Amino acid sequence: MIVLCLGVGLYFTFFTKFVQVRLIKDMVVQMFKGKSSSAGVSSFQALAISLSGRVGTGNIAGTATAIFYGGPGAVFWMWTIAFIGAASAFIESTLAQIYKEKRDGQYRGGPAYYIEKGIGWKWYAILFAISAILAMSLLMPGIQANAIGEGLSNAFSFNKTWIAVILVVVLAAIIFGGVKRIASVAQVVVPFMAIAYVFLSIIIVIMNVTALPEVFGLIFRSAFAVDSAFGGIIGMAIAWGVKRGIYSNEAGQGTGPHAAAAAEVSHPAKQGLVQSFSVYIDTLLVCSATAFMILFTGMYNVQGPDDTMLRSNLGETVSAGPAYTQAAIESVLPGFGAGFVGIALMFFAFTTIMAYYYIAETNVAYIFKGKWNKYGMLALKVILLISVYLGTVDEAGAVWDLGDVGLGIMVWLNLIAIVILAKPALKTLKDYDEQRKQGLDPTFDPEKLGIKNAEFWTEEYKKEEDKVS
Repeated sequence: MIVLCLGVGLYFTFFTKFVQVRLIKDMVVQMFKGKSSSAGVSSFQALAISLSGRVGTGNIAGTATAIFYGGPGAVFWMWTIAFIGAASAFIESTLAQIYKEKRDGQYRGGPAYYIEKGIGWKWYAILFAISAILAMSLLMPGIQANAIGEGLSNAFSFNKTWIAVILVVVLAAIIFGGVKRIASVAQVVVPFMAIAYVFLSIIIVIMNVTALPEVFGLIFRSAFAVDSAFGGIIGMAIAWGVKRGIYSNEAGQGTGPHAAAAAEVSHPAKQGLVQSFSVYIDTLLVCSATAFMILFTGMYNVQGPDDTMLRSNLGETVSAGPAYTQAAIESVLPGFGAGFVGIALMFFAFTTIMAYYYIAETNVAYIFKGKWNKYGMLALKVILLISVYLGTVDEAGAVWDLGDVGLGIMVWLNLIAIVILAKPALKTLKDYDEQRKQGLDPTFDPEKLGIKNAEFWTEEYKKEEDKVS
């Protein structure tokens, strides 16, 4: 999977002519353009929903785990997979917009939809939808819930059972309100917590600014096997950096396209660019914030492949995860670290669970029609809430193993699909580039580009345009 992610990311990087670099200005501009409608959300709300999924436990616990197993060099490989993966994120999110549908008054889209419409493999689309429902409702929410339970229990000695009950009640109130309520919560909570978290990391870096050359030197030396202490684990650095990078930023995983499809835009590439930028926000800002806090304060351990400790700054009893970040903040701001990380984890992980629900809901809508849709949605809510409760009170090891299984299945199915569907996505990007060069605000006409089965754009969107004109 690691080789496939790197390979596909590089493939799209070259064939999009480095879209993640040359159109970075457009990414920022498009983020704040567009308004929500009765059927869809604004570009910023779609970004917030996708960031809800991307910014979670992986940014805090996952980054610490990558450093523990792969050394400081793993951070460089997390950056690398974010840069490369941004191209994959552009492709999958653009495809989600091209092949989206309007169902029951809401925009729906994602891998299952573009697999069926773009490739014509209904069985493969159903296979992805089933895997997404299982991963998002049963296998992966437990990781986020567990992080909330651990973080609040460690910081404030709260009882995990009560944490689980409160989580379930609040989550139920949000998910029974539908995508609009999810978007409303996400667009407030996600930016606030991300800014606060990154701001704190900047304070810690400034307070340890003399360590700046050494930390960056350590990251690059370790990444290329020229550091005496960590040179022997370059394979682990690459593997864990890529693995935890993918888990965190979700580029190519097939989760981001669900939120991308919900956006109200005039051209699919616009939301592709916004979602591409969300990968940068996740990894280059939030994951880097965690890494810098840990490395600048030296609050980390590194374990070799044979289980010997290559670096033991915190003692062997401290497990890799939120405790590293808590120790880093405590070393600079005593009495503040445990509580801040506990609260940050709660918000990051909670909004991720909201995003997981929306993704699972979109795939339930794909499989079940008519009256069965109502029963499917109710069953999904119940399963997710049970998963959250059990994940909160369960041990961390089991939930991470289940999460890795859920993630792996989705990544494989989605990456194969977007490679097959590269042509319509690349045509759409070319069309966007040409219209921008002409000074136009790009609009999308799939028939002109020879893209078939994009019924929303040829039927629904045309109707809306006619009303306006």
